[in-house]
Amino acid sequence: MMKHGLFVGLLTLDFIYLAESPPQENQKIVASDYTVAAGGPATNAAVTFSYLGNFAKILGIVGSHPITGLIRGDLDAYGVAIADLEPNHVYPPPVSSIIVTQSSGDRAVISLNAAKTPANTTTIPANILENIDIILIDGHQMVVSQEMAIMAKNQGIPIVIDGGSWKPGFENILPYVDYAICSANFHPPHCHTEQDVYNYLQTFPIPHIAITHGEKPITYSHHGQISQIDICPTPTIDTLGAGDIFHGAFCHYILQENFPNALASASKIAALSCQYFGTRQWMQHSGDG
Repeated sequence: MMKHGLFVGLLTLDFIYLAESPPQENQKIVASDYTVAAGGPATNAAVTFSYLGNFAKILGIVGSHPITGLIRGDLDAYGVAIADLEPNHVYPPPVSSIIVTQSSGDRAVISLNAAKTPANTTTIPANILENIDIILIDGHQMVVSQEMAIMAKNQGIPIVIDGGSWKPGFENILPYVDYAICSANFHPPHCHTEQDVYNYLQTFPIPHIAITHGEKPITYSHHGQISQIDICPTPTIDTLGAGDIFHGAFCHYILQENFPNALASASKIAALSCQYFGTRQWMQHSGDG
């Protein structure tokens, strides 16, 4: 059955290049391939959630600058609706330039986040949570995200956070969170070890916590009990967006499976995405959609 998800956060335009290596100072290089797509953690998660057979809506800032047509066109192609917090915003959206190293799949990224285009709660559309089954927050629009977390909690809608890295303001959202899915780079204040992170998150308390480590096992806390899930080895072409894709897949699977199984299923989708260049190509090779 189709589920409805709301994804709150960053929308960017990503220019992605495949090359032997990132350029050095004053060096020009020629890419062997390139692609252009809408990006941002919540955005890539929404695309994945939609691809897996659901309805996805992204809540963020797009605006009316001419190049936003590329963002809208990409998301429309993948069935993702946009709830624009600033439809009359005339400035260019954040643009990311990304170079993927051909031999390793590692990526170098330069971009702007949402810090220069903060939204406020007065522009949240009415009835934004109507029929929504799950909400994901990536931390790039904290004021709006906090309001959405409160609203979702009051309506009994499960809340997932994408903890790719710590962002000030997360501490105001964590009391409402059901699922904290974090990377090994997520370091709240005064947290120096992974156990520190678990201890910190459990104080809120968050019932379901997971920390990903790339190709290494996922550790997770299920009502306080820490366990791990092994990741199947996979050839890696491009790791760009794998964490975002993991989060979108997790939102899909957690609505039908228990927490450990949802993590395992999402990890398979993320691993598949790493076998192909860019953030969209994997969908052409998946039997899950």
